[in-house]
This record gives sequence, C-alpha cells and structure tokens, in this order.
Amino acid sequence: MHVLGVLLPENQLVKQALTHFYGIGKTTALRLCARVQIHDRCRVRNLNQSQVTALTAFLSSPANSPPVAAHSLAAPGYVPPALAQPLPEKAVPAPSDRLREIKIESDLRRQMRENIAHQRMIGSYVGRRHAMHLPVRGQNTQSNARTARKLNRVERYN
Repeated sequence: MHVLGVLLPENQLVKQALTHFYGIGKTTALRLCARVQIHDRCRVRNLNQSQVTALTAFLSSPANSPPVAAHSLAAPGYVPPALAQPLPEKAVPAPSDRLREIKIESDLRRQMRENIAHQRMIGSYVGRRHAMHLPVRGQNTQSNARTARKLNRVERYN
C-alpha cells in the first residue's frame, strides 16, 4: 500500500510500517496510531478505508488537523470530577499537541539542509566539519578506516 508516495509493507504492523516515513520513529508512530485510532497490533493489510484516509489526511497536513479531544471515549457532556470545580486560569496549562508540529519527508529534509547551510554560512565549527565531509559530533577519525578511505580516495572522472 502506498501512502503519500511511501510504500508500506502489507504484512507489517502499522506502528512499524509508519517508520518508513522519513522523520517518524517508533514513539511518533505509536502516537500517530493512537491519534487516528488504529490498534497497535493492526497490520497494514487490515486497515479499512476510513483509517487509511484519516492517516493520509493527517500526514499530509498535520497542522490543519482537528485537535484531539481531551476525553475522546467519554460522552459529549462528560466533565471529569477533577475539572468539575473551576480552577484559576494560571493553574491549567494548555496541552500541547506535538504531533501537529511534526515535519516528514521533503519538509524535514529541506529544514535540515537549511540548518546545515546556516552553520556553514556563519563559519561555525560544525559548519566547517560539514563542509569537509567529516564527522560532526565528535567521532574518532584518526583510527577509523572507513573515514580514512573516504578522505584519502583519489577523485577520478571518466
């Protein structure tokens, strides 16, 4: 099954198949399954059309998705006992929905490219390491054979 141009294997669990999207890991996949009401043991081949549509709609524009209900399984008029008494306004923090701020695939790749270009432009240490195609996060390069092969190779053009 293809969702937004990404092939999701039919036999995989949905929570594992969603990690095929660039920028979605295991935790985000679990939260996404809960958001669109997909059971964590459901496989891709068992998804119904409404679940596929909800998943596609959310992944295509997460910022425009409707907010998740605080008590989605409760009756429409239900108020939890803890919230039955009015609390001062400063005591109730606004819940943040981290899924609405996710970026996947090309948006995330573009953001990372821009961040690296910014580091290179300001001349930071990280930017210089990126420009020289060297490890950026403190990895060892002196005794690292793969890095040495990469750095010492002869550029040959046919």
